[in-house]
Order: sequence, then C-alpha cells, then structure tokens
Amino acid sequence: MRFNLSDWSLRHRSFIWYLILVSLLAGAYGYMSMGREEDPAFTIKTMIVQASLPGATAEETLTQVTERIEKKLQELENLKFTRSETSPGMATVYVELTAETRSAAVAATWQRVRNMMNDIRGDFPQEFAGFGFNDSFGDVYGNIYAFTYDGFTPTEAKHWAETVQDAVLQMKDAGKVDLVGTQDPVIFLEFSARRLAALGLDTATVLDTLANQNAITPSGIIRTPGEKVMVRVSGRFSTAEDLAATTLRVGDTFFALSDVADVRAGYVDPAKVLYRYDGKPAIALIVGMRAGANIQTFGEALDEVIAEMAPELPVGIEMHKVSDQPKVVEESVNHFLRALVEAVVIVLAVSFVALGVRAGLVVTMAIPLVLALTFVLLAMMDITLQRISLGALIIALGLLVDDAMISIELMISRLEIGESLERAASAAWSSIAFPMLTGTLVTMAGFIPIGLNTSAAGEYTISLFYVIVISLLLSWVVAVLFAPILGMTFLPKTMKHHSTEPGRVRRVFHRMLRLAMRAKRLTVALTLAVFGLSLFGMKFVEQQFFPTSDRPELIVDVTLRNNASFNSTDAVMGQLDTWLASREEPTYWSTYVGRSAPRFILAFDSMTPADNFGQIVVMTGDLAARDSLKAAVAEFSETLPGIDIFAKYLELGPPVGKPVQYRLSGPDPDRVSDLGRDLAAILATDSRLHMITQNFSEPARVARVVLDQDKLRQLGLTQTDVAQALYALFDGVTVTEVRDGKTLVDVVARGNAADRSSVASLQDMQLGNAAGQPIPLLSFATLEWTLEQPMIHQRNRLPTVTVKAAVATKDQPATIAAALKSRIDDFAAALPAGYAVENGGSVESSAESQAPIVAVVPIMLLIMVTLVMVQMQSFRRSFVVLAVAPLGMIGVVAALLASGAPLGFVAILGVLALVGILIRNSIILVHEIEELQHRGLSRWHAVFDATDSRARPILLTAAAASLALIPISRQVFWGPMAYAMMGGIIVGTLLTLLFVPALYCLVFRIKPEPAA
Repeated sequence: MRFNLSDWSLRHRSFIWYLILVSLLAGAYGYMSMGREEDPAFTIKTMIVQASLPGATAEETLTQVTERIEKKLQELENLKFTRSETSPGMATVYVELTAETRSAAVAATWQRVRNMMNDIRGDFPQEFAGFGFNDSFGDVYGNIYAFTYDGFTPTEAKHWAETVQDAVLQMKDAGKVDLVGTQDPVIFLEFSARRLAALGLDTATVLDTLANQNAITPSGIIRTPGEKVMVRVSGRFSTAEDLAATTLRVGDTFFALSDVADVRAGYVDPAKVLYRYDGKPAIALIVGMRAGANIQTFGEALDEVIAEMAPELPVGIEMHKVSDQPKVVEESVNHFLRALVEAVVIVLAVSFVALGVRAGLVVTMAIPLVLALTFVLLAMMDITLQRISLGALIIALGLLVDDAMISIELMISRLEIGESLERAASAAWSSIAFPMLTGTLVTMAGFIPIGLNTSAAGEYTISLFYVIVISLLLSWVVAVLFAPILGMTFLPKTMKHHSTEPGRVRRVFHRMLRLAMRAKRLTVALTLAVFGLSLFGMKFVEQQFFPTSDRPELIVDVTLRNNASFNSTDAVMGQLDTWLASREEPTYWSTYVGRSAPRFILAFDSMTPADNFGQIVVMTGDLAARDSLKAAVAEFSETLPGIDIFAKYLELGPPVGKPVQYRLSGPDPDRVSDLGRDLAAILATDSRLHMITQNFSEPARVARVVLDQDKLRQLGLTQTDVAQALYALFDGVTVTEVRDGKTLVDVVARGNAADRSSVASLQDMQLGNAAGQPIPLLSFATLEWTLEQPMIHQRNRLPTVTVKAAVATKDQPATIAAALKSRIDDFAAALPAGYAVENGGSVESSAESQAPIVAVVPIMLLIMVTLVMVQMQSFRRSFVVLAVAPLGMIGVVAALLASGAPLGFVAILGVLALVGILIRNSIILVHEIEELQHRGLSRWHAVFDATDSRARPILLTAAAASLALIPISRQVFWGPMAYAMMGGIIVGTLLTLLFVPALYCLVFRIKPEPAA
C-alpha cells in the first residue's frame, strides 16, 4: 500500500494538533522577535578614495594623482567603474563594484583598495599629502537631533551637544554617533603686509618667534634626597588678549604683536560645513544604530536617554527631533500590517461566501498556520518586517490559500458522493497532492529571477523571493498535513449532493465553454489576436524604475557654479531659509551648507561635500503640502538665475537623482565640456524637461604670478618663499596653538580682510627677504590672467560630462528618453572619433537591474518546463499547459493602461511571477482531464466535465489571489505590481477556463460530441 501523508496525519491526530499548537506559538514568537525596518537593507558597493596635492592645478592633480589612482584601481577584478572629481590640489575617486560582487566580499575588497594605494604611495610627487578613505559611504543615521543656541557661542553649544553625544554612545545598540555643523574656534592674526614692511619686519620671522614662545618643551626635574620637583616655565599663551599684548623682538626691534596685526578670536573662516534648523544656527547630532539591532527597541531606549538629558541643557539651548526613523518604521510596519489584515479579511470573505461557513472556517484556520510557520523561518533567516517582506506576505496570501481551498473543495465533493469523512479527508494526498505540488513549485519558479538578481535592486527586493517561496511551500504542507485534520474536525460527516441542475451563471458558462470547444480554431485565433494587440498596447504603457517615496519630506539641492565660494553658497541658502519661513507648508526644515544631509535612510543619495553645494530637508505636514512646496520652489528658483535649485522627493530603491541623464566621454576635457553644452541644447528642445544642468561648468579665472627667476635669486628669495607668502596672505597659516582645556585652538596668521578679498592686494604686496628688506612683489613678478577648469570629472579615466534634467510633467523618464533617442543617436553619430554618449539616470539603473532578470529567465523557464513535463509526461499536454503563460500579458496591459500605472521594476517581477500562477491552474485542469479519461469518459466529455468541475476552485483561488492585492494597490510602491497581477490573474483565469479547453481539443483533434 502506497504511503499517504494525509492518512498518516489522521491516524496521529493528537500529534498533529500538538504540531498545530506549537506552530502557532512559535509563529507568534517569531513575529515578535523579527526586526522592523521601513525598507530592506542593501549593500552600497561604493568606496571613496581622496588624495591631496596642495598647490597643484586641477590639470596637474589629474595627471599626477587621479590618473595614477584610477589606473591602479583597474586591476580590481570586480570593478564596475571609477568616477572621479578633480579640483585644484584634491582628487576624489569613487570606486564602484560590479553587481555580482557579494555583500560578504565588499569589506575585503575595500581593504584591498587600501593596500593598492599603499603600493603606489611612492609613485606620487614629493609634495603629495596622502590618502583618505571612506568605506562607510552607506552608513545610515536614522535619528537626528538639532541643538539651537540662543545666547551661547558655537563652542558652548558644541560642549552641550557633546554631553548628549557621550550619553548616547553609552547605549548598547548605538552605532556611529557624530556631530554636524560644529565650528572650530580659531585665533586670527590678521597682518597688514604694509605695516610689517614699514617696520622692516619679516612675516616669517615674526611667526617663528611666536611659535617658539608658545611651544611645550621640558624644563627639567630637581631631584632632592627626598622627592622630585618638576620645573615649569611660564609664557605660553592662553587667550587672544595674551597674544595681542605679547612683546616680540626681531633683531633690534621690539614691538607688540598688536602693532602689526589685528588679533581676534573667532571660528574657522570660511567654515567647512554649516547647519541650521528653521534658519537658526544649530548643531546636528546624528545617531546610527548597531547592525543587527532592533530599530524600534533602539528607538525606545534612545528616547529615554534624550528625555533624561533634555532637562540638563541650559535655558537657551533647545533640542529638536529632526529625524525619527524608529517612529517612521513603526508607522510603516503598522500601515502594512493593516493592509495585511485587510487582505486576510478579503480572503476569508471569499472563502466563507464560496465554500460555506464550515469549509470557510477550515480555510480560515489554514491561513494563520501558514503565516505562523512562515514567520518562524523568516525569523531564523534574519529577514525583517519591512516594505518588501510585508508586501510579499500580502501577495502570498492570495496564493497560499489555493492549496487549502483545493483540498477542502475535494473533501466536499467526496462527501457529496457518499464517501466517509475520513476517506474524503485522506483523498487530498492520493488525488491532488502531487499536481498541487507541481503547481506550487511552478509558481515558486516564477519568482526565481528575483532570487538570482545580483543588482542593487535585486538585493533590495530579495526578501520578496524568500517570503513567497517559503509561504507557498508551507501552504502545500498545510494542505496535505493539517487541512485533513481541520476538515475532520469542522466538516459534517455527510453532505447532501448539490443539485445536478446548473444555476443561471453556470448555464451561461456551459454555453460559452461548448462554443469555445466547438469553435476551437476561432477561439485560439481570437486569443492570439488579442494577445498581439496587447503586445502593441505595451508601447503605450509608461516605463519606470522605482517610484518616488510617499514620505512627506522634500529635498532641495542647491548647486552654484564650481568656483563659487562657501560664503556665496551660504548667502543663497540664507535666502532660501528666509523664503521657507514665509511659507505655510513646512513643519520644520534643516539646512546643510557645504554638504548634503546625512544618510537618514539607506535610499538617500548622499552628495560629495563641496563649497558650492547646499541641501535643505523640509518636513511637510502631508503629501499635498509637499507637492505644493515643490512647485513653489521651482517658481522661486527662477528668481535666482545661474543657480541650480532642484526640489525632489525621496526615492524608493537605489537613488538616481535627476532622472533623465546622459554621459558624454572623450579624451579632451575642454572639448567634452563644449559638446556637453550641445547635448544639453538637445534636451532643452523637449518641453517636458527642465532644470537642465551639466557638471562641467564654465572655466574659472586664475591670477597667475609669473616670477623672474634671475631677479628672485638676486633678492635671496625662492619660489617657495613667494608661494608661502601668498598662501599666508590669502588662506592663512597655522602658527601655533592655544590650549583651552582639552581643546586646541589654532592660531592662524593671514592677511587682513581688505587684502584677502581684493585682487588688487597682489599689486600692493611686499615680501621681506632674509635681510628684512621689504620687496614689492611686482619688482620680480608680473601678473597674468588666465582660465582653468575648476573641476574635472572623469569616468573610467576619460573626461566625462553628465547632462542631467528633471521632468516637469507626469511623464516617466523612460518615455522621454525613448522620444529623444533618435536625436541623441544622430548627435552621437556626428561626434569625433573617441567621443561617445551613453544613457544614465533611471534608464540606466533600470536596464542594469533588469539585465540580471533577463539572464535568469531561461533558467526559470527551464525549471518550469521540466516541472510540467514531470507532471504531464507528454509533449502535447505540456504544450497546452505552458501556452497559457504568456497570455496573461493581455490582462496586464489592459490593467496598466486602464489604471495609468507604469510598468516598473517591481511590476516586471509580478509579471514574471504571473507566469507560474497561470501555469499552476492549467496543470490542475489538464490533470483533471486526464483523470476523467482514465475513469472512462470520452475526451470531449472529459474536457468539458473537468473544466466544469475545476471552474469553481480555479475561480475561487483567482478571486482570492486578485482581491487580496486590493489593499496594496493603493500604495505607491506596490500599486503597479498589484494592478498588473490582478489584471493578469483575472484574464488568465478566463483563458484557463476557455482557451485551454479549446487548445486541448485542437491539439488532440477532439471532435464535438452531443451532451451527455
């Protein structure tokens, strides 16, 4: 006798009930222990390598530093590309790894990059200042607090912010905790070059005298017979007043420092980074969480620490919560849980209405069992509850009831023909278990492209694969192991046979079915014609990568020309602060000058710090206020010509910035820049695009001091002397340090404000030689004016300009890119040899994410076909089963066009999964046809009766699967996928019940027979 798992479970009822109870308890524990996130984590495979060559031009830095770094990095086997930004004296190289690089191998690769840079350290010029590395580019700071200070200095505010920072660092699950916007104190010695020269003093000698007086040097120890006595020498400076009053002697000249310099205490000027909260100066405390910690538990603990520290702050220093990711995660998870509950209610309603109270109750009990076991396995795999996994549970919900419904439907039909309850319950295994398993495995195979997708988008959506596969497999186990016990308990021992007379709906279906079977060639031809029409209709479906987020934040990027000063950027940001204060939409906002906001969510696009860049993160009350403010920012930006002010939403999935982008590369930076402007002009012809920018800006003015080397030597000066004097005048040099407790305050000598800010100071400048004689700069030098690129961008060692544009209408970027394709192709064809144009932005990201899917689709199809062949054992039957799979596109296209939803990355995954869902129904139908033939029915009647008997469970499962998607169809992220799957399932179900019988009759040449 063959083993029957369902029969075995009936003979071990107590043990099965024990397993049911344990499963529910373990599932509850697993659910409670699962971590919570807003979005799933994915590895950012980017590292930043910075290198400095002080005093070099951008071109010199490019050839001496950037080129060497990028050439060495090309030895990395898993390098995707390098992207560099080279400015005078500074090279910043972004190292991007291939999508195939596993997350576990990323850290080892970053260590190898460090080793490679150490290997070439000796190849750089003597003036090379060293490397800097940032392999924490993807660190997330989910909690941000702003400290505003009224009546306190920036130093005092920093002290109190550090007090709170120290308290947060004591938390067990605290990760990186930093401060943003702190201002380092500095004592400025602002010399007047003319006053020094008038006294016959040499700047360098004066500064050396100051440094020597303030140095910490040992003064010895007196060792008496009984003890050691330390000897200390006074004279070191402690305040700016001490410095100003210092009497110095240079040669035979005595003078007070205040005679030749204005001494004042201040802060680093210009600042490196500034931070404001609601337009008021502030310091930001950014808090990261330890990897693997529970964000909601961490958030509660952090709130307790902050609540304890808040009363300790003095009046005038206020702490404001800017970003609260634990709260966002809680709201996001609760939102999805509500959608999950709605989906469960919908599925239960379908079950009760279609199957009756008792049978519906059995299906109802199967759902929490499958979900509980799924939570157990997900918790063991460290998969968190977040947007993808919870959405996947809702998608799975409509699929996982299929097996339970089919099992219960089978039990009911057996009871109706007079079988005993126990025999009917055990029939699930002997009659339908293996076709159900094959169908389940085929459905699971439809999600293989997600599981094997190695791109960042694939890593972002991988939990969808795990959730679907685990829940579907468990649903089959529940259907054959637990459902028989539940049926034995809740179904009656006998059931009356339904009337053989079909109802009105069933009679209509019978007529349609007979018509489809009799006119089989016409049915197949019409279906194929509609399928062809749907393929044509795909041209009108908008394409999309990932949708924008539905969070209420608005991000405003502000970019000035590349050679803009920090102070000019700060002034523009101040104008925006003032303007935002007059608007009603903002709840609060944070302003960052010189850098972007910290990565407060993983999908946030963090920009390279630069003097010409600023960013504002505005929290609005709702999406309507967010959208209104975005339009207002675009209007306000027109009042600031020459400044790129780009308002954008947060993104879901890997960020891309401005969505329409093209990259133009070639060997000559100047030629690339010129061609970039021509490319931008093409984009400007499309009225749907606005805010068109390119990262190569106009050349910057350069004052070139041409030295007469012969005169320089006659005067006893060197080129280094001149360069250092100029640097001291305009930028300042650190002379010494003043010790203020644990804080070291730099003493910076520089020219006064008038000299530093005027080009004319070069003409009036005087230098002192070794003899202390004042020598005018123009006596041995001439001034020339020239132009240089302030920033050179490269990609894979080629100068590259990126032309970017925002979309002004509701059109998708891919649609606009398709419309521009012919003009871009013509432009690319006319480029000189060695120059090329390629897509960037969302079009490129979408292609990169879809490429691994396309590569894996053959594997998916092979697995599906193999599973179908194993079940069908016939080429013709397998063909009939598989033929329905692509026809689901009819419903997909119809649903997307009707709803206006775009076909994005997630929707494509749903379309692929739809293939398995439709094949599953076909397998069960064709298997039933074969079973009826084995019982002696003719082929015609077997096809008709099988379709008639399977129509109800197929329609029920289709209703459950499609209606369960309604709760997520309203969401920005899942909406397109939900519409695509609902349309595909509904149309695919009708095709299964009409097209498959017609095709079966056509393939097996079955002739019509009179009704039985």
